[in-house]
Amino acid sequence: MAYLDNIAVFVRVVELGNLSAAGRDMRISPAVASNRVKELEKHLGVRLFNRTTRQLMPTEQGTVFYSGAKQVLEAIAEAEAAVSALSGQPRGTIKVTAPLGLGRRLIASGIPDFRDKYPDIEVRLRLSDHNVDILKEGIDVAFRLGLIEDSSLRMRGIMECDRVLVAAPKYLEARGEPTEPQQLVDDRHDCLMLRFPGMREYFWTLKTRSGPAKFEVHGPFDSDDGDVLTGWALAGRGVINKPRFEVEPFIRDRRLKIILADTPPTPVQFAAVYPHKKLQDPKVRLLLDFMAERCQRLIRDILAGR
Repeated sequence: MAYLDNIAVFVRVVELGNLSAAGRDMRISPAVASNRVKELEKHLGVRLFNRTTRQLMPTEQGTVFYSGAKQVLEAIAEAEAAVSALSGQPRGTIKVTAPLGLGRRLIASGIPDFRDKYPDIEVRLRLSDHNVDILKEGIDVAFRLGLIEDSSLRMRGIMECDRVLVAAPKYLEARGEPTEPQQLVDDRHDCLMLRFPGMREYFWTLKTRSGPAKFEVHGPFDSDDGDVLTGWALAGRGVINKPRFEVEPFIRDRRLKIILADTPPTPVQFAAVYPHKKLQDPKVRLLLDFMAERCQRLIRDILAGR
């Protein structure tokens, strides 16, 4: 078992590029991760990494060994999933990721309930508005809002979510309430944008009389945290484009007002994505079923004011 642990650490070091990141991912210290790599190198009689001050790069031998080691770990995971399915007692660890706002409102609160129902399954949740590389990070399930373009992943749709444009009443009093989408651009309204490195879209798509149309909006503020944008909007700093369920409480208490209701943003797909093979894992299927039903219920309750 120690040998397999050493292999698992080695694989994560290759994928994440350094011992500290691999250690955090596997919940061990960098020193322990380093010792396991050294033990593996001693066992194989080769150097697996070229070490620099910032990163570990696999040697030629390390690259060759990584390919085989990855296949071994995947085969073991598949075998364990098959045994778990036959035994009827799913166990193990699931790594889950979700956007910050969505994760806080819908996913995080459900993890303890899922754990109560399936005590042999551990869940590690990572919240980030960045597009996490699911395969590189070893993620089992990612909950996302938006289009999924990666052909190496499978998607399970949970529900289509309406979006709205909202702003604080005091912002609209000061800047005027737009009556046509083009006024967002022509009048240089302060549109609060979700942006992060690598993001390709800097426009909003609205439903107009002639069909969906893209508007290249602008604003003095942007952030990689959707909840920060909501906070700025509440403070009267601009217009935001949000799934309605995320801002419904603020709409209901009139802290935010819907604008351009006749030309709303196009809906967004709320879905779970996962590597192709993960659906064979019973604990992944259980989590998908549990969270899909729960999230649908919670969103409907939020929109109904319950």
